[in-house]
Order: sequence, then structure tokens, then C-alpha cells
Amino acid sequence: MSTISHQRLAETFVQVADTLVDEFDLIDFLTLVTERAAELAGAAASGLLLSDEQGRLQFMAASTESAKVLELFQVQQEEGPCQDCFRDGVRVSHRDLTVDVDGWPRFAPRAVAAGFRSVHAFPLRHHQTLIGALNVFDAEPRTYSDEESVLLQALADVAAIGILQERAIRRGELLTEQLQRALNSRITIEQAKGALAQMHGTTPDVAFDRLREYSRSHHQRLTDVAAAVLTEPGSHPALTTLP
Repeated sequence: MSTISHQRLAETFVQVADTLVDEFDLIDFLTLVTERAAELAGAAASGLLLSDEQGRLQFMAASTESAKVLELFQVQQEEGPCQDCFRDGVRVSHRDLTVDVDGWPRFAPRAVAAGFRSVHAFPLRHHQTLIGALNVFDAEPRTYSDEESVLLQALADVAAIGILQERAIRRGELLTEQLQRALNSRITIEQAKGALAQMHGTTPDVAFDRLREYSRSHHQRLTDVAAAVLTEPGSHPALTTLP
């Protein structure tokens, strides 16, 4: 990008990548992305919106308070460059928000009143996955060069990869927790089976069938009943009392 040194550009991508390790703070990461996007573009401000589980854009970060307010307005009105960018999956540019803005009758005047004359939105995407959009605002009418657009899109892509990586890690942690809970439950059930088998002089299979039938008929979780058999056998006398 002609206004930014190659050294500063390299430093920016290293800094952004560095936030993806250790303790990942999503908001801090996205705020950094907006700050660096505005700096690299020599723009007035930048903002970032992400889609929620229902596919609606939500405000996540901005480089300035004025950009934050404008992004929130865009979310509330469901109108503006990020909305179009996210819907169509392509970059959206408007050189002068005081001219030919029929598509944004509420957003454009609000942006101009906030001191912004130009806006460019870049999709946050990785392959076919589209998760949001990055807005860059300028105080004067402006058209970005191909080089500038490519670099800003690259920053948006890095942000998308970071977000998706964080989501994958969280899903992995959740799956690990679920697996561990399942393993713990299985151990508890096996111990209860053994206790009932010994108590009633039956096989573990028969004890398990009895345990499961009792749980179902009493609408209780199998693991909970098994735990009670081990810790408070008197709480389920029909299951633990000898005939």
C-alpha cells in the first residue's frame, strides 16, 4: 500500500497473528483488527460486524467511538455497507456518501453527520464461510486502489481465520468436556452395576438392565441413579433393598 511502509505492513500481520496464540481474547483481537485497518488505509475509522447464530449482523469492534455508534445504527436499521457486503459476499464501496445513496437512505446521512464521506466494506470470509464484514470509513471522498483493496481484504481474511479458529477451539473444548463427562458417567454406572450385582447376587448384565429399567420408569437420568446407588443407596429402596 503506497501510504504504508512494507515494514509496518509486516509488523501489522505479525501482531495480528500473535494474538491468535496463548489466551485468545476475541474482543481485543477484533479491536486490533479495526485499529490496524484504519491505520493501514490511512482512514478515519474502521468497524467490524459479525453474524450471530441466526445470521444477523451484530456489532463487535470499532477503532473509534464515532464508528461504534455508526455501526450500531447500521445494525439497528439493517441498512448499510456491511449489510450489503455480508448479504452478497463481495466488497462494497461508496466513494461519496453525499451522492447517489438511494440504497442507504438512513445510513448515509447518519454517516455524513458523523464526519464520514466515504465507506468501503470487506467480507470476513474463509473459503465459502462468510461470518461478517469489516468497514473502513474516510473523512473525504475516496476510491481505494487495487493494491489497497487487496491488502485490506487480506486483513479481513486473517480476522476471519482467527475467529473461526477460536470457534473451532471452543467447540473442541466443549467436545472434550462432553467426552470426559461421558467417561465419568460410564465409570459411575459400571461401579453401580457391580454394587447391585453383588447386592442381589446377579450378573452385571442383569444388574444393568434393572438399573436402566428403574431409571426409565422413574424418569431419572441413568447416571444420577447410579451415583445415588453408590452414595445414598437408601434413596432408591425399590432398587437397592433385598427382596
